[in-house]
Amino acid sequence: MPSATRAFAATGPTTPLGATSVSRRDPLASDVEIEILFCGVCHSDLHQARNEWNNTVYPCVPGHEIVGRVTRTGASVSKFKKGDIAAVGCLVDSCRECPSCREVTEEFVLRIDPKLDPAGAAPLLCAGITTYSPLREWDINKGSRVGVVGLGGLGHMGVKIAHALGAHVTLYTTSANKAEDAKRMGASDVVISKDPAQMARNAGKQDFILNTVSAPHDINAMLGQLRRDGTMCMVGAPDKPHPPVDVFGMIFGRRRMSGSLIGGIKETQEMLDFCAKHNIVSDIEIIPIQKINEAYERMLKSDVKYRFVIDMASLKG
Repeated sequence: MPSATRAFAATGPTTPLGATSVSRRDPLASDVEIEILFCGVCHSDLHQARNEWNNTVYPCVPGHEIVGRVTRTGASVSKFKKGDIAAVGCLVDSCRECPSCREVTEEFVLRIDPKLDPAGAAPLLCAGITTYSPLREWDINKGSRVGVVGLGGLGHMGVKIAHALGAHVTLYTTSANKAEDAKRMGASDVVISKDPAQMARNAGKQDFILNTVSAPHDINAMLGQLRRDGTMCMVGAPDKPHPPVDVFGMIFGRRRMSGSLIGGIKETQEMLDFCAKHNIVSDIEIIPIQKINEAYERMLKSDVKYRFVIDMASLKG
């Protein structure tokens, strides 16, 4: 029988999130039912709730960085049992027919190593895979020189993962007060990107740049930090286009500019296992769900170190 589940939803682009309930069906044969324990708060949630990408359907219940406990499974499920700690990220279903979908096949539920803090692990389901995937795609390893632009929810994961892969990591930031945190997370160098002298000293040094910033900024200056044949990968999702890119910044030096979104299910599980091996979780601030609207406003001001995570037990209050 369908059951009512408590939630917080936006009913329009300018309305705050408020309490509601949604109807959930019983698990089918291949379904896994999860009691959500923690849910990370991603900037994409805010974009979606406010229809900044012009594709939101209301009412909208945001949230895609989910860690919880399995409460029920369908008859054909073999990978999970009641009581397991499991996770769900950005992918919850697919057409299962195209070549990409045939690479993933339980199917969209992921395993969390019990040694990882479940609250700190929740943001790995988006921020973790969003930064891990391009670092693996461009074969970052020991000896690679990697620049990470921005030390926010994505950037701080990029620093941690690139460091664990063996790279020499340089953080590019406009905030000098983030230098200590960046070095604690694994950065060897910190460059204040609004300081022309520091940028000039580091020009042409990076093999790869992971650009996590979604706000408009000088992409051409960052391209100049790449060595010949270097690549800058954009993972920040803006609500408006970036300023124009000067193609000469790529022609001279045969530099490349690319983009990456998240990663498939197989790669996400690989990332979770990698993070368990290296004891990597997000730096978080836990909040009750009743403070989600306040958290959105603080997130816009970069007033969080470095990811909000909702304690979903607060939904019962």
